Amino acid sequence: MHQQTIKPVSILYEDNHLLVVEKPVNIPTQADASGDMDLLSLLKQDLKIRYQKPGDVYLGLVHRLDRPVGGVMVFAKTSKAAARLSEQVRTKSLVRIYLAVLHGTPKPAKGRLEHYLKKDRAANMVKVVNPSAGNGKQAILEYSVLEEGEMKALFSLVQVQLLTGRSHQIRVQFSSIGHPLFGDQKYGAEVNKPGQQIALWSHEIRFLHPTKKEEMVFQSHPPDQYPWNIFSSIELYAPYL
Repeated sequence: MHQQTIKPVSILYEDNHLLVVEKPVNIPTQADASGDMDLLSLLKQDLKIRYQKPGDVYLGLVHRLDRPVGGVMVFAKTSKAAARLSEQVRTKSLVRIYLAVLHGTPKPAKGRLEHYLKKDRAANMVKVVNPSAGNGKQAILEYSVLEEGEMKALFSLVQVQLLTGRSHQIRVQFSSIGHPLFGDQKYGAEVNKPGQQIALWSHEIRFLHPTKKEEMVFQSHPPDQYPWNIFSSIELYAPYL
């Protein structure tokens, strides 16, 4: 495994069934071909040490975030919790809300994007395909423009609710309508500079507790750095990068 320094992961909530954390940017959610330390393995190691558990530690992956994306995630500490949370993902009762900074401002200010997406696994790229081709998966999101930022038309801050969970979905769908995300090298290379951090953040997650059946709501705020800090309508926190 590659040598890699991992910043401490902030735990937002933990009980016998759930672990809710703030994913750092630029770390894979789970092991991938890079060989870099991933969040799932890191959290398992932490649980094993903190609770002095022998053998393998169970931690269920309920949803994913792209490697460059940070923010709130929920993991299941039991197989029962994993099954019940996965069912909420399937029935769309587990709500995921993101914040994103776009180039330009989408019109209308509130809308719904529906596309069919196909993933090229070899290139790790996703593209919009014609629904009649029959080889794409339906991708749906709803968005609202919260604020226009620096020089007004240059950037906008949007809130996004995913109704499906396709790979790279938010990035591909906004790029396809001419508003790529700030810093996205993969789907906005023509307007972004190499080395820029993508401005996409998992801001809020809502779901029913798998055993108590109570509504659980958790939030994470983007770092206080450009381009997030050109907008006054969102709460920020000091960067841990």
